[in-house]
Amino acid sequence: MNAEQNELITRVGPGTPCGALLRSYWQPAALVDEFDPALDPRMEKRPVKAVRLMGQDFVLFKDDRGNYGLLDRDCPHRGADLAFGRAEGDGLRCPFHGWKFDVKGQCLETPAEPTGSKLCERVKQRSYPVQEKSGVLFAWLGAEGSTPPPLPAFDCFTAPGTHTFAFKGLWNANWLQAFEVGIDPAHPSFLHRFLQDEALEDIGQNAAGKQFRSASAGVIDGEQWPMTRIMREFAQPDISIENKPWGIQLTALRPMNDKLTHVRVTNSIFPATFVIPLSETMTITQMHVPVDDTHTYWYSFFTSFAGPLDKESMRAQRQQFISLPDYIPNAGRHNNWGFNADEQMTQTYLGMGEEDINVHDQWAVESMGAIQDRTREHLGSSDKVIMVNRRVLIKAIATVQEGGIAPGIADASQSAAMTGPDTVDGIAPAGEWSDWWQEQARIKQANAPWKAQADQQVAPA
Repeated sequence: MNAEQNELITRVGPGTPCGALLRSYWQPAALVDEFDPALDPRMEKRPVKAVRLMGQDFVLFKDDRGNYGLLDRDCPHRGADLAFGRAEGDGLRCPFHGWKFDVKGQCLETPAEPTGSKLCERVKQRSYPVQEKSGVLFAWLGAEGSTPPPLPAFDCFTAPGTHTFAFKGLWNANWLQAFEVGIDPAHPSFLHRFLQDEALEDIGQNAAGKQFRSASAGVIDGEQWPMTRIMREFAQPDISIENKPWGIQLTALRPMNDKLTHVRVTNSIFPATFVIPLSETMTITQMHVPVDDTHTYWYSFFTSFAGPLDKESMRAQRQQFISLPDYIPNAGRHNNWGFNADEQMTQTYLGMGEEDINVHDQWAVESMGAIQDRTREHLGSSDKVIMVNRRVLIKAIATVQEGGIAPGIADASQSAAMTGPDTVDGIAPAGEWSDWWQEQARIKQANAPWKAQADQQVAPA
């Protein structure tokens, strides 16, 4: 990849080609939890947050009717910062001259103007549509007046609130390298390798990063193997790709013997989301939204296909490693991401802890630099997913520049085909792995207590 192409696919600010592409999709703006006074006492009397997305500055606030407004941050009067505005229930008032705006950006009052002035009726701050899904506030940053596509009926969005949990974290790096680490099927055998195995137990919903300590679905000679052993002993996956309406489905096969193969099926949802299995009954859908060119928030949706989630416990577990209210990881370049040379020799391949494998990915993403220099890469056959995604990305940027419709979930005509997507992580009969994994996915879906009702609600659309 040359330097011009690397600039093209990483720069996302206003007016950039890649920025125009990404603005064709709904983007996470904040967690609903960020407006919970129990988690951030500042929200009790003043539910207002400064938000930066794709190199633009916004103010996000909640009115007394529970409606959210996302406005450009500079007051349309003389440019003062609305993130310091006064929350007055029915709107947000700029402290400079008292101009007040509602969640739609309509100016309600210009109190310094002469009595009878109609100026406020002619002033409207640019506002952006906001919708709430599964604990996340999504923003539409497309061109003013454009019609956003519907969010797809993915499992993470159709499962009830009792069976979903959302969390996020900040990485100091470009959005694309954050996403590329997540869709790489080969890296778990190395980056997340444990040098020792432990007694198998259900990792439960509270584990922050122990999915590679859990048991893989399926057995060998009547014995379940831990994922740690499978990833460690079978480190050369056979990777295949299948095009889907939302992007690509990835299959990584790790042949174990003549009779058995480990199968890991994940999904890459264009442009910046992946779906992976956490356990036999839970998936993680992780989205990556650029703050700007050198900072990225990841948003993870945990979806249970079994019982309800204990959200308080899940949040508490993750707060050990990520500090609220700004969701900044405790580890980072400033403390070498918690690296321990002794641990690297005896416990983990990386040497950065066992409890939170998010820090493993964080190191991989951030250690490349704020914006990875892809001109220095030497890609191999195990990087085929990365190469395919970059080709799709470059083509999609060109399509939008030419006035076409962005692919995947930005294309409203494809929304009816956007369901699932399914994942699996398990040991299958070598010659029947394709039928096996699809049956496992069918059973998971059939056993989900909420699935039938969700399908009925989606069907008419």
